Amino acid sequence: VQLQASGGGLAQPGGSLRLSCAASGFTLDYYAIGWFRQAPGKEREAVSCISNSDGPTLYADSVKGRFTISRDNVKSMVYLQMNSLKPEDTAVYYCATKCGPPISNYQIIRGRWSDRWGQGTLVTVSS
Repeated sequence: VQLQASGGGLAQPGGSLRLSCAASGFTLDYYAIGWFRQAPGKEREAVSCISNSDGPTLYADSVKGRFTISRDNVKSMVYLQMNSLKPEDTAVYYCATKCGPPISNYQIIRGRWSDRWGQGTLVTVSS
């Protein structure tokens, strides 16, 4: 039973990356999924969350308009398309079966929540 994040790497400011979160050993369809990140010396924070089916998606203010979360329940995958990357987006990114702060009203994300975390994938934004 696990989640695995991938797709990180080095990007230039203004560039793009797409992160993937693969689920195995459980039925992803039922679960809410959140993308979190942790920069060096900072606390882990949620950047985007998606409900299990037709519920809302939410974004942290710091990534609104730049990041897009999506899911493919048939493939048991969740994605985070990151555009217009900034150096401050540099962090280890994780996917999890939950949402959280600093996203406003994160409690409205629909689906089952638990405390499953994938191993992180490092995103470095630098010229």
